[in-house]
Amino acid sequence: MLKTTLTHPAILSALGSMGHGSMVLIADGNFPFATHTNPAAARVFLNLRPGLVTVTQVLEALVTAIPVEAAHVMQPDDGSEPPIVQEFRERLPGIALQPLGRFDFYVFAQRPEVGLVIATGEARVWANLMLTVGVVT
Repeated sequence: MLKTTLTHPAILSALGSMGHGSMVLIADGNFPFATHTNPAAARVFLNLRPGLVTVTQVLEALVTAIPVEAAHVMQPDDGSEPPIVQEFRERLPGIALQPLGRFDFYVFAQRPEVGLVIATGEARVWANLMLTVGVVT
């Protein structure tokens, strides 16, 4: 029996093969995950329909299963902060969210450390979150 609230078999399998420094992308419904992520990363499709499943729902489940060392968010070109970033802060207490411009985020998502890409049905724009797996203490 699992102690985590995360029960998705493919996500658990991918996380089990990752370690400290590996990265997980939780992508919104607009993210070009097929062309702008590490091609070797495991892919899980939770994008059932617009609005279902959301990035924050996935985040809530993931933080019960992995330690998060760092988090990067996609920032609009005008430098503003999308409202969803506050929701990320609430779910990642003590983690400084590091903003990256859209194209820098795309390049970042192609790094070999990205081991898991989760496509969501998140309808809000700029709702992409990259988590770096920390160390279990």
